[in-house]
Amino acid sequence: MSESKESIQRTEIGSLGEFGLIQRLTNNFPLQQSTTIKAVGDDAAVLRGSDQAMVVSTDLLVEGVHFDLAYFPLQHLGYKAIACNVSDICAMNAYAEQVTVSIAVSNRFSVEALELLYDGMRHACKVYNVDLVGGDTTSSLRGLVISITAIGRQMEHKISYRASARPGDYLFVTGELGGAYLGLQLLEREKQLFLENPSIQPDLENQRYAVGKFLKPEARKDVVLWLEKAGVVPHAMIDLSDGLSSDLMHICQQSQIGAEITESLIPMSEEAKLLALKFQLDPFVCALNGGEDYELLMAVDPEEARKIQFLPGFHYIGECKPQQSGIQLKTDQGKLHPMKAQGWAHF
Repeated sequence: MSESKESIQRTEIGSLGEFGLIQRLTNNFPLQQSTTIKAVGDDAAVLRGSDQAMVVSTDLLVEGVHFDLAYFPLQHLGYKAIACNVSDICAMNAYAEQVTVSIAVSNRFSVEALELLYDGMRHACKVYNVDLVGGDTTSSLRGLVISITAIGRQMEHKISYRASARPGDYLFVTGELGGAYLGLQLLEREKQLFLENPSIQPDLENQRYAVGKFLKPEARKDVVLWLEKAGVVPHAMIDLSDGLSSDLMHICQQSQIGAEITESLIPMSEEAKLLALKFQLDPFVCALNGGEDYELLMAVDPEEARKIQFLPGFHYIGECKPQQSGIQLKTDQGKLHPMKAQGWAHF
């Protein structure tokens, strides 16, 4: 659907103007939240207040820095842009309800190309039950820039912060780690092979797991629901966008604690392990330092931990320690090594 549509017809953005473009891109986003009074179409959105605290997060995605359109389909990019921001709201133990989307785009993109981007956003909004309530469009001298703000809500006493973990808390991660990083390595390899020989077709058919983890990650809204059903509010929580090693350090630094995690307890899929070995990489290093998994890392009171330890996708990996203990990794041989943040660096 998408690529044939783009190849058959090309509408220049300038032919619609800013307001015509906004209307065309956003007119098929149905409202799903009772807290949305007015969405796109006025100078500002109007949201209904409630007895819950408002949680707000903003992310910026820049072509050539955060994504490469050589292998990133626009629909997948739109979906991922929404999912990444919803993930930030989930990391606060809250529920996303609205998003705003702003884009800066160069004239190498047609209206049809932007429609593909917004098709992916629309699908993500439906999956995560959020409303698109505003944004902006402008021109860019080169490439594509996407800025998204997500707005969520939660009862104030149920919000989880990075700075509230305590020594003795149990550390859990959700899902499996390392897959997105390996998906990126695979796509980069195929890109280089194609640049060297354009007649070579990408070999991705048997790597849907890793490619899917990178191109179309999922925000763990289900984990927030599981925690609510279990009656557990984590002392601290963060989503794994930069990598387990880096994001664990964020919690430890802000909570002024140490931590000890065990190598053998870090979850990783068999597909990801095999792919790591194929690339001659240490699977554990991929799981520890690879970013963009968008799973959740949480510190939970030991008394509360029993309520979630057998829930699907929850994995115990270690404990919080006093700050003077440092942040350490326990190997399979029982040795302790100081950990370093080796995940994604923003600058």
